[in-house]
Amino acid sequence: MEPFDPQCVFCKVAAGEVDAHVVYADDRVVAFLDARPLFPGHVLVVPRAHYPTLGDLPDDLLAPLFAVVRRISLAVQLATEAQGSFIAENNVVSQSVPHVHVHVVPRTKGDGLRGFFWPRHRYEDEAHASSVAEAVRRAYEAVESELGRPAAGR
Repeated sequence: MEPFDPQCVFCKVAAGEVDAHVVYADDRVVAFLDARPLFPGHVLVVPRAHYPTLGDLPDDLLAPLFAVVRRISLAVQLATEAQGSFIAENNVVSQSVPHVHVHVVPRTKGDGLRGFFWPRHRYEDEAHASSVAEAVRRAYEAVESELGRPAAGR
């Protein structure tokens, strides 16, 4: 049985107990839109199992998690027409939810992000979030088709 914390919102998202705009899911990893994104298309990639920090994550989950992170970064760029992406993982400090999660944020030159002070925003409404999630899902499928399925999904 994989670790599950009934108090953890990301465990609940991974288990389907809390609604989220899921853009990718397999038996070990789930990726969904951040509810308060830096930019539309900001995705969180999490292991389904509860591990508070990257140091707690078992070695056998590193490759599956980061295989999805790599593909999500490409999908986010494609879906949002961004020039690149920012990928980050906080441990304890600045970690708002104590469950390993990797941020994948679309970036474009001149987007206004400077240093580590980043104002967060909500989506305009559910329809906006749903359309961005659908664009990332479609782009992820295109990336998978181009690169092949990630190790976690095989």
